[in-house]
Amino acid sequence: MRAAYIERLGPPEAIVYGELPPPVCEPDDVLVRVTATAVDHVDTFVRSGRYPTAMEFPFVIGRDLVGNVVESRSPEFSPGDQVWCNSLGHDGRQGAASELAVVPVDRLYPLPDGASPTQAVAVVHPAATAYLAAFTHGNLRPGETALIAGAAGNVGSALVAMISRAGSTVIATAHPDDHEYCRRVGAAHTIDYRDRDIVDKVSAIVGSGIDLSIDTSGRNDMVDAVEMLAVGGRVVIVAGPASRSELPTGPLYLKDGSIRGFVISRATSAQLREAATVINRHLLDGALRPRAVDLLPLSAAAEAHRRIETERLHGTRLVLEI
Repeated sequence: MRAAYIERLGPPEAIVYGELPPPVCEPDDVLVRVTATAVDHVDTFVRSGRYPTAMEFPFVIGRDLVGNVVESRSPEFSPGDQVWCNSLGHDGRQGAASELAVVPVDRLYPLPDGASPTQAVAVVHPAATAYLAAFTHGNLRPGETALIAGAAGNVGSALVAMISRAGSTVIATAHPDDHEYCRRVGAAHTIDYRDRDIVDKVSAIVGSGIDLSIDTSGRNDMVDAVEMLAVGGRVVIVAGPASRSELPTGPLYLKDGSIRGFVISRATSAQLREAATVINRHLLDGALRPRAVDLLPLSAAAEAHRRIETERLHGTRLVLEI
């Protein structure tokens, strides 16, 4: 089978496009003929070694796929079913960037009838990150208010869409050029992320403070985040592995607040399946859709990794068609 894979950790040039033996399907796996795979920032972390994880070389890259079932021993799936997955390519699992992939049955989900495969594969990773950050780890409830920084990005816009449709209010920070987009996906209020008086502007919108703060940009200014929190407010950190910030422990203590780090690579299969149920619903109702998709052939995997690392893609998702 044709695949994009690495034989060592390294730069994008380490990616090989070539032939590999087809994978072996174990009893708890489903064999999938891959239609498309998305390219995520975390794929570059795994390829380069910045995110250490178990792998066996040659190692097929990529987390997300859409495709059709070829072989399954599970009653849940039958040959020909359209399916998707967003948790391959780490923790000992081979990746998605190949003509055939084996997926553990507990990490595979049906693609709803009528959903576009390439549109779906572009959103399932950021959408799962958004759902788990806001609802599983952020414990967001209807009627609460969330501040989403970097709201025009892939994870940020998924957060805005899912939170607003769950009955909560979103305050979005982004560049002014992106404010209309943020409002279109569900933000009730928009603020220029460069404003020096963000704290005052948030206070003018919701005097009692925000219930949840998530910064998808990775800046993670804890001083401002904690100052804006309501009593019992939460901060969930989803980005910025190299960020460093002063932590105002006294104000956090007095507000009965909390801070939690969350990386989707550590999500359990049960958590991912819960997220998948909500994602499938929003794939159908139109709430989750990529801002833009750039389709490339599988042979361009190295180019896609270079672009992820060097270009400002501004919400454009790179999808490799098999």
